[in-house]
Amino acid sequence: MPENRVHITQGEYATGDTADTVISTLLGSCVSVCLWDEVARVGGMNHMLLAVSETNTGVCNLEGVNAMEILINDIAKLGGQRHRLQAKVFGGAQMIAGLSSIGGKNAAFALEFLENENIACVGQSVGGTQARNLKFWPSTGRVMQRVTGADVPEVVKPVVTEGNDLELF
Repeated sequence: MPENRVHITQGEYATGDTADTVISTLLGSCVSVCLWDEVARVGGMNHMLLAVSETNTGVCNLEGVNAMEILINDIAKLGGQRHRLQAKVFGGAQMIAGLSSIGGKNAAFALEFLENENIACVGQSVGGTQARNLKFWPSTGRVMQRVTGADVPEVVKPVVTEGNDLELF
């Protein structure tokens, strides 16, 4: 039986309810949540770039909440029941050492959302310093993960020297 492969990128999601549907993505600091209902044999996966953002007024997780609710609602349209959903969470790597910890924040958001919504997280592979290639079969909950590349080196911050008031543009 040939695969019906759907590749998603940042900010996207996909759902499916057939045995030949495979959803794939590549993650660095982004996070994907794979959700499925094993009774209805439906599921889906999202790819969250910034689940949490910080503003002058505080932390905002509306992007992550929106990404999760859209995925859950699409699974429900295929016959899935929220109370039967199971989850696996992937990604959230620290892709460039010494810079932002957005990967860790993305992973923490996903795990906290699942806990708050009483959705069982039955597997996770988060953190680290390497990218992940994922394949997800939404009708069964099966996930294949391949860790790619080598650990990334620490960023060397440039040395700033005093200028001579000469401005180049």
